[in-house]
Amino acid sequence: MSKSVFRGKAGGADKLRRAALLVASSSVLALCSISDAHALKLFGITLFGEDEEEIEVINPVAYNATIDTGTTDENLAERLQNAASLVNDDEQPVSGDLGLVVKAREDRDRLVAVLYEDARYGGTVHITIQGRDLDELPINPTFDHTQPVPVTITVVPGPPFALGSVNFEGAAAGRNPADYDLIVGEQAGSRLILKAGEQLLVDVKAGGRPLARLTERQVTADHPTQTVHVALGVAGGPVANLGPVAVKGARTVEPDFIASYSRLDKGDRYSPEQLRKASERLRELGVFGSVTIREADSLTPEGTLPLTIEVSEGKHRYFGFGAQYSSLDGAGLQGYWGHRNLFGEAESLRIEGEVSGIEATTEVETFNYAVGITFIKPGAFVPEATFEARLQALSESPDTYEAQSVIGSASISYELNETDVLKAGGEIAWINTDDAFGKNEYLTFAVPFSFERDARDNKLNPTEGYRTTLAANPTYEAFNGSVFSSFEGSISGYLGFGEDDNVVLAGRLAAGTLIGGDQLSDIPVTRRFFAGGGGSVRGYAYQEISPYNDADEALGGRSYGLASFEVRARITEDIGIVPFIDVGTVSTELVPDFSDIRAGAGIGIRYATPFGPLRLDVALPLQPYEGGSKYGIYAGIGQAF
Repeated sequence: MSKSVFRGKAGGADKLRRAALLVASSSVLALCSISDAHALKLFGITLFGEDEEEIEVINPVAYNATIDTGTTDENLAERLQNAASLVNDDEQPVSGDLGLVVKAREDRDRLVAVLYEDARYGGTVHITIQGRDLDELPINPTFDHTQPVPVTITVVPGPPFALGSVNFEGAAAGRNPADYDLIVGEQAGSRLILKAGEQLLVDVKAGGRPLARLTERQVTADHPTQTVHVALGVAGGPVANLGPVAVKGARTVEPDFIASYSRLDKGDRYSPEQLRKASERLRELGVFGSVTIREADSLTPEGTLPLTIEVSEGKHRYFGFGAQYSSLDGAGLQGYWGHRNLFGEAESLRIEGEVSGIEATTEVETFNYAVGITFIKPGAFVPEATFEARLQALSESPDTYEAQSVIGSASISYELNETDVLKAGGEIAWINTDDAFGKNEYLTFAVPFSFERDARDNKLNPTEGYRTTLAANPTYEAFNGSVFSSFEGSISGYLGFGEDDNVVLAGRLAAGTLIGGDQLSDIPVTRRFFAGGGGSVRGYAYQEISPYNDADEALGGRSYGLASFEVRARITEDIGIVPFIDVGTVSTELVPDFSDIRAGAGIGIRYATPFGPLRLDVALPLQPYEGGSKYGIYAGIGQAF
């Protein structure tokens, strides 16, 4: 019987063009801000900086390589072709004759690895250089250089092997191989087996055993039966709690704060997931370029596991600007400056300004303006709490009203667990408005509080999970002596299909109501409900959806209901299309009467980037208002919801 054994260690067109230009500009600016590039190229032209120096090859040897993949399987043939650097790099000379041999041996290893990944354990790779077998060449070969040295790669893939048996040993004994995608009778490529071993080790460690290690990983190929037999063993080690936490690499951030905010200093039972979440938590502070949590090789005499958090601090000061565009609401520009570590415990200060409504109106005084300053203290009082204070001045001039506001707020948010957050605070606002009820002035005192559960797999581009929010905002208005409260809720869900979630169904429902205030005019127009625009019902102008009086003036409503549905289909690795429909209604009643339902439908394009998808949506209102918007174009960063 023939066997192989492998072991291892563990405006129509103009507006469309402007929208595309703004999206492209935003992406370029964002890319420039997240990397320290030595040179910037566009279409192969160096705009600034210097090109990287080309490495000079000593004793260059030219060669010409060909490959016969020996298979009609297009996917396997492509992977073999991509793994053959001799073929892909044959226009670049190697350094000396020995360099060509070394490159050939490396290629052979890579090609064999590709065959093993495809469960072809009987496959062979044969390479000749200038007609001589690779294994028969002398230690220091010499080739004829009168012409490029010919290299021939011949692959005989052989048949795929099926999984014959699986044996889990040690602390892994008794586990079901099918839970690790190891199913007898099905193909078992090397990558699948490696992944199963890694997951076995993670699962054993998840039982509180930090010193668990992979002791056996044996793969035996039975060539006559074309089967492969797998044995994986794990030594569990003792169960342990987390021990002392040390911090290395901190310069301006207090080490005690880092240890506390990680929440690893509480002596809890060890788990790899807890360490992963602690690492993510520290990265989200924005003050570190890298975070690594290292486990000690042995336990303390008390039986606990010492940990070391190694950090590398990034730049604490930052600034930037961005742009957005809607054919209905015009363009917007934002700028900001911030500090991520004000007093040594990752306190952040951010000053920002925004101008929007550009081109929607030609009058500068009717643009929308906003300036604000925000202070955030993570780990306030306890590691799970975050304090936030904000002062903001706004001048808003949508088609439905004009308002100037100055708002001061302070709040505390508390993380109940990994998905749930409670938030409560206080807010004082002075608001001066001119709307359907004339000119009015308000002074409000509010106590907003909210609950959020975020169970999405990815906040920038989710493919599964859901997010729900509940919010209440009891308010007292001092000038009129009125009391009112708003209550809002929303839920969005995501469901991916296909092996790589190439199609994602996304839906959102939202509703709200305003209770109190003898008359609608007792409530500031900025607190009444409107719909329409890129964040609600696309195809309509911002806040165009509203109850109207006999003079065709928007009143705003006491209640609303919204629904959106998208099909996010990825066409290539970076590009996707998104057909969508949005539906909304706003009513002066406490509960929407659905007598005036507005819907918009359209299609969008998404381009994937490291900081979220770039979005360009085009939508049509299905029940347009008389004299209202006929279409909408929206551009920005991130999914619509």
